[in-house]
Amino acid sequence: MEKKVSVVLVGIGGYGNIYVKEFFSDENENAFLEGVVDPYPENSRYYQEIMDHNIPVYSSLEDFYSEHTADLAIISSPIQLHKHQSCLAMENGSHVLCEKPATANREHLQEMIDTRDRTNKLLAIGFNWSFTDSVQQLKKDILSGLFGQPLRMKSLVLWPRNVDYFNRSSWAGKKFSSQGEMIFDSVANNATAHFLHHLLYLTGDTIETCAEIDQLSAELYRANPIETFDTCAVHLITKNNVEMVYLASHAVANEHRPKYTLEFENAVITYHPTNENSNIIAKFNDGKEKVYKDPEKDHLAKFGVMLDAILQGHNKILCGPEAASGHVNAIYGMHQSVKEIPVFPDKWITIEKTKKLTIVEGLEETLTQCYKQFCLPDDLGTEWSAPGSIIKL
Repeated sequence: MEKKVSVVLVGIGGYGNIYVKEFFSDENENAFLEGVVDPYPENSRYYQEIMDHNIPVYSSLEDFYSEHTADLAIISSPIQLHKHQSCLAMENGSHVLCEKPATANREHLQEMIDTRDRTNKLLAIGFNWSFTDSVQQLKKDILSGLFGQPLRMKSLVLWPRNVDYFNRSSWAGKKFSSQGEMIFDSVANNATAHFLHHLLYLTGDTIETCAEIDQLSAELYRANPIETFDTCAVHLITKNNVEMVYLASHAVANEHRPKYTLEFENAVITYHPTNENSNIIAKFNDGKEKVYKDPEKDHLAKFGVMLDAILQGHNKILCGPEAASGHVNAIYGMHQSVKEIPVFPDKWITIEKTKKLTIVEGLEETLTQCYKQFCLPDDLGTEWSAPGSIIKL
């Protein structure tokens, strides 16, 4: 009988539901749940199925390891717990797939790296796109020089999120936990973190690393009653001289799928998904094209990649903490750039009562214009704009 990977799943509510569903699907052939960890397991949509399958449930990861071992720990818990639980799992002999973001604390990221190296375990950070075949091929083509030198890149994500989203947990939208641990949950450090990471990952100097940020300036805003921000516009320059603009908001009326444009010496690469075509398209200066499949098609590619790596005895993973470090540093830089996050003026805010959605009038159009012009709201002279400081990282 072929070996199956034993898994402990930490966090079975929220995003953890997606993993639980995968374990109970017919497609899952290479892994089984050794146990689950969650202080409130009854909140999972699949709690009854977990009970029916007699899967052990623990309130802490320490309790699980006192009675079990696991080949793989999937960490799908609150941000402030990622470092402790990832390191604990590696110390107890498990490889780790930690959901994004890796951590909000730059020092914690180094601890995770040190623990990985000492225990000789795999540590992956779950930025979905980075594990897909299409993005891996795109990055290999970038590194090979197929498109020439990268020049500048931009990304726009407009995802409405209502009051239920911001009330989903005690740590949502918070800067620190009650114990003083860094969380910095925001539009950039959670829901749209993938797309900021993506730009930095594609411009890393090797397949396993991301670009390092040289300097950054941000405009951060909030329409919802949170400590951090639900809207951001960020301009940064990497140490390998790529200029980037990243724009994201939850305080809009209409949902727009993530999109980006990557400008190179010899080509322009676009991901502008529509109902008809959702591929990544590289158009060369001579008119030729190369097409990469939509990376959004497979959210759990990371799970399959991790299982294959364990079963085949790989000693490296392509989206580990080094690849995730750019995102951690970007979040740090954004909060250094804007110390006091401004609230949008009341006159620009409307409440959609049926959807329980807070909307900033004209924000959707402003950020779309910023994307077109490769700029931030203050560059457009927007009335409510408040530019942040330039931060050297």
